[in-house]
Amino acid sequence: MPAQSVVIRAEGGAHARPVAELVRLALAHEGAVALTTAEGRTVDLGSVLAVMDLALAPGDEVVLSADGPGAERLLAAMAHVLDG
Repeated sequence: MPAQSVVIRAEGGAHARPVAELVRLALAHEGAVALTTAEGRTVDLGSVLAVMDLALAPGDEVVLSADGPGAERLLAAMAHVLDG
């Protein structure tokens, strides 16, 4: 499963707008998509509430992972969202 480490640079962290975009991208993808925090919590990126519950802030490092066709392209798009 491809993975990409990302430092959140979006102003305000992973608030409603970027989280909604991450979930939209994840739901459009055919395979599983997950986010893992530096503390080891892993959530399915298909759930807005699960991601919001993490309260991710600017400077937090996360690992995005995805499987299925187009996973690398998906991870790049998600990293762009978190980059602000």
